[in-house]
Parts: sequence; C-alpha cells; structure tokens
Amino acid sequence: MKMIIKIIVVIIAIVSVSLVIAMFSKNKYTLTREIIINRSADNVSDYVRYLKNQPQYNKWLMLDPNTKISYKGAPDGMPGSILLFESSNSKTGKGEFEIKKVARDRIDFEIRFKAFTANGYMAVTALSPNSSKLTWVYNSGMNWPVNFMLLFMDMDKIIGTDIAESLNNMKHQLEL
Repeated sequence: MKMIIKIIVVIIAIVSVSLVIAMFSKNKYTLTREIIINRSADNVSDYVRYLKNQPQYNKWLMLDPNTKISYKGAPDGMPGSILLFESSNSKTGKGEFEIKKVARDRIDFEIRFKAFTANGYMAVTALSPNSSKLTWVYNSGMNWPVNFMLLFMDMDKIIGTDIAESLNNMKHQLEL
C-alpha cells in the first residue's frame, strides 16, 4: 500500500511540475522561410494570391492525392476567399485556408484546424526584373498546458521543413 501511495505522489509531483513549467514556457512561435524565384515579382505575386494554385505546391495538400478540396467565400485571390480541405492523412487533416488581406507584394492568411489556428503571410520582393524573393512567415502556438510540448518539439524542423518544401515546389512551378 505504501508503494502505491509513493507512486501516486510521484505522478502528482511530475504533473504539477510540468504544469508550472508550462505556465512559464513560450506558447507561440514564428517560422520564416525564403526562396529566390527566377520570375518577376508580379508573376510571383499573381501565383501566390490564388488559392487554386495551392494544390500544385502546398506540401500538406500534396500528401494525399485524394484530399478533397473546395472553395467558398469571396472570389479566389481576394480577402475572404477560402480553400477547404479534407484528407484521411493525419498530417493534412481537415481545415480551411483563408486569405485575410491582399496587397501587391503580400498576402496575409489564416489556417484553421479543429485543434488550432495559425496565421502568417507570404511577401514578394523584387530583386531584379526577372528575380524575386518570396518570404513565407508562419505564426502559431499552443495554449497552456499543452504548450509544455513545445519544449520537446522542434517546430522549426517539423513545420519549417514542410514550408521550405512548399516554397521549392512553388519555385519549380513558376520557373517551368
């Protein structure tokens, strides 16, 4: 009986310490990836702003060829246009990608899943008449007490690698 009580006390202590650590741990993160594309800034901007192009480059949408994709809201490329996706693949899952704001050199977006929401933007910078830098910024996080997992998860590697692959896919599509 004393052994069971000791085990319970240890478990309660571990959980309590974890919850306290989570209270003082980061709960948000930002990832940034960039790529140079040998196309004009206008060409890159026009490609990035249309949700219909996402299945050609977005790593997460490409994971499952049977991903169901539909659109709703405002016309494609405009604030309020939404790409809905649903896949049996756990990494893609089910969610929405919404354009929140559009400028000539930047598109702000929000990605919504059942468990979390992320936001960010893609910005295009002209480097020369036929060369552009595309920057993808992704912001997300985890609420307390789940944010404790961020201490052990390398989100830069987990999600950042997928963003980099998506940018490479985009570069390939645009430079064809």
